[in-house]
Amino acid sequence: MDHQKAKKVRQLRRRRHVRRGITGTAERPRLSVFRSSKHIYAQLIDDLEGVTLAAAGSTAKAAGVEYGGNVKAAAAVGTQLAAAAKAKGIQKAAFDRGHYRYHGRVKALADAARAGGLQF
Repeated sequence: MDHQKAKKVRQLRRRRHVRRGITGTAERPRLSVFRSSKHIYAQLIDDLEGVTLAAAGSTAKAAGVEYGGNVKAAAAVGTQLAAAAKAKGIQKAAFDRGHYRYHGRVKALADAARAGGLQF
């Protein structure tokens, strides 16, 4: 197995282990994070209905960042997502970091969302 395929297998295994105990509901949706090299995105997902309740990303004009691949942009996305959740009446969420470590940009997004009023 080549290096990239083995890396993908490890990531998928880690993602399954993290998400095993997390299920989003309408009252407590799953806050899912996707991190690319240049941007970061977050969604609040109701897994029972299969719908996205709110979303935010560093590519959006409302994020107000010029480069989305740093901690500052992640914090802006977290704040933006918390505001969108508050507008929809969502106060609690289940944090889903996927296969990413709770460190750096992922942690900054979570901390900013907590500061914006989301509880998880």
